[in-house]
Amino acid sequence: MKRRKALVVTASFRDFSPAEMARRLGVSVKALRVYESRGLVTPRRTTAGWRVYGPAEIARLHQVLALKALGLSLAQVGELLAGRLAALDSVLALQETALRRRRGELDAALTLLGRARARLKAGETLSPDDISQLTKETVMSKPLSPEEYRQAFEPLWRKHLTADEIASLQDRGRALYSQADISRAWDEIFAEARSLMTAGDRTSPRARALLARWMALAEQFTGGDPELNRKTAEIWREALKNPELALRLPVDTELWSFVQSIAAAAA
Repeated sequence: MKRRKALVVTASFRDFSPAEMARRLGVSVKALRVYESRGLVTPRRTTAGWRVYGPAEIARLHQVLALKALGLSLAQVGELLAGRLAALDSVLALQETALRRRRGELDAALTLLGRARARLKAGETLSPDDISQLTKETVMSKPLSPEEYRQAFEPLWRKHLTADEIASLQDRGRALYSQADISRAWDEIFAEARSLMTAGDRTSPRARALLARWMALAEQFTGGDPELNRKTAEIWREALKNPELALRLPVDTELWSFVQSIAAAAA
């Protein structure tokens, strides 16, 4: 029995390879290398020189991922882990604002539900317009306002873009999205993409035309710069991995993957 118990304890605290560690944490091996290069975590080495992660390194990685989930850039995570806490208050302030807004929305939704149930108990009926409004206020996630969009994406911009690239995209974005027809064009593209996705159509001329319109509109924002195209695509992929943020974006992971599959089929 003692020998069996010792084996269990040893197994539970064994070291993990980068591939095992990445799989357990839901990140890529490349991300682990980035964290290492930034000095955020230092894996130990075996006698053969292989990287391994033990309990201390796993705890450190959990700290890094938890701070990233707050919206901090890797540079800010490094500052916090080094004991420089100046950046944390501004991040927590943004979280507090978002939570207070969400609490206000929940309170309003509960009030509407209460009124609707009271009407039903009183023998009244709810009209289609009443139900539509109730659905809009209690089920559908409100899209991000321009300021909320900036706050949500700014950490991702800082992570993936240079200061000059951010300034360029912001200037171009302000010029573009002051035009109502740009927003309408995206709404039409998203609706068309969902229609194609429902039909499972990735290869027809209609699908290729949608991809061309999507790319042309996106390149108005990036100026057609291939590197900016790549970086903005990576920013959106990362944003879609944030469940709370993804609920308020006009594109979901399924639709994004579908459009990528059209591009793959057209390549």
